[in-house]
Amino acid sequence: MAEKERSQADGEQVIALVDDDRNILTTVSIALQAEGYATRLYSDGETALKALLDDPPDLAVFDIKMPRMDGLELLNRLRRHSSLPVIFLTSKDDEQDEETGLELGADDYIAKPFSLRLLLARIRAILRRTELREEKAERPAGADEGASEPLVRGRLTMDPARHHVTWDDRPVSLTVTEFLLLEALAARPGVIKSRNALMDAAYPDDVFVDDRTVDSHIKRMRRKFRAVDPDFAAIETLYGAGYSFGDG
Repeated sequence: MAEKERSQADGEQVIALVDDDRNILTTVSIALQAEGYATRLYSDGETALKALLDDPPDLAVFDIKMPRMDGLELLNRLRRHSSLPVIFLTSKDDEQDEETGLELGADDYIAKPFSLRLLLARIRAILRRTELREEKAERPAGADEGASEPLVRGRLTMDPARHHVTWDDRPVSLTVTEFLLLEALAARPGVIKSRNALMDAAYPDDVFVDDRTVDSHIKRMRRKFRAVDPDFAAIETLYGAGYSFGDG
């Protein structure tokens, strides 16, 4: 059961915060409510998991170091059933946690101590991307056909309207961020995309992320595709330059 839950007005977006530090829960919740969001607060991962599955919010922010069930295990279990957008809060000097979180399917991470302004910017960016995806999915058949037309590249098919990806007709489940990165690569096969160009595609409005974030998302995507095709090699690394999409 949530420690605190505001009633959700029509159209009000809900952010779940999961952290055993009550000061962080309170501070972040106040900042989010001042921006017009509703908040649900949980002090451990075990309590949060059931609530997130039973009544999903629009986005969740997880701490990693928590009692009973840490943030990594929480995300691992959540991803078996849900593609809920998730931002991780990590220790500033723990790059392994950052990489593991992204590989498990987190959409983003922020290192502690963090700026509330940066956290709010990341939340807004992810929610905007999610809203655009949902709007495309809700459009009537034939409306804005150009934007809804599937992207086909050899064995890859991407349907932006439904946020649906297949490889050899087998579904591959991607997060919003992973989908945008893959779409940027597959749109122009063989063209090298720098990390900065990929950041621009997946993180609009000048939201800062570092190179490791893109690398971790790419690593996670490859793992997902290789789960359906062990020989998958369509996402190519060009060391020092970036990534490209081939017909692998």
